[in-house]
Amino acid sequence: MSGEAPYLGQNCVTPYPRNEIIRRVTWSVVQATVFRFSPRPCHQWRALLLKWFGADIPAPDQVVIFPTVRITFPWRLRLDPRSMIGRDVLIYNLATVSLARGANISQRVHLCAGTHDYSKWTMPLVTAPIQIGENAWIAADVFVGPGVTIGELAVIGARSVVVRDQPARMICAGHPCKPLKPRPDPDSTAS
Repeated sequence: MSGEAPYLGQNCVTPYPRNEIIRRVTWSVVQATVFRFSPRPCHQWRALLLKWFGADIPAPDQVVIFPTVRITFPWRLRLDPRSMIGRDVLIYNLATVSLARGANISQRVHLCAGTHDYSKWTMPLVTAPIQIGENAWIAADVFVGPGVTIGELAVIGARSVVVRDQPARMICAGHPCKPLKPRPDPDSTAS
């Protein structure tokens, strides 16, 4: 008898060293307690917790992070001033996720910076960074995959699936997401 037939995930091992696993578990406890149960207006407090765990947040008092946000690796997160992460956002940042100044991530968005190589039985991890451009808006329930860059002032329509880069100053939507029409500059006279 030749043994068991191959299966996906066969001989799979974690790509993370022990110290990173411990760091991640510690963050998970902090995120599930102190972070999660902090009062909604305490955005700076949550930013400081993330920074303490290694996030690159130059101005913690100038970002908005809701308490129901879930972030896998704080040390692979960059938030520029005036960026916002809305309710129930999942940031699965196996590679760096960066939000430029004014980037706005709406509720239940999933930013996923990793996948697996399905062409191998071991299904090794494949990661690539996600970059959200200045003043880009990612609307509700959008999925953004590994290696995607969203251009500045782009709008990604609700429930879109973004697996390729999206250009600056365009309204984009769909499954898969694609540019639909130019985005005009926001009206600076409106309140």
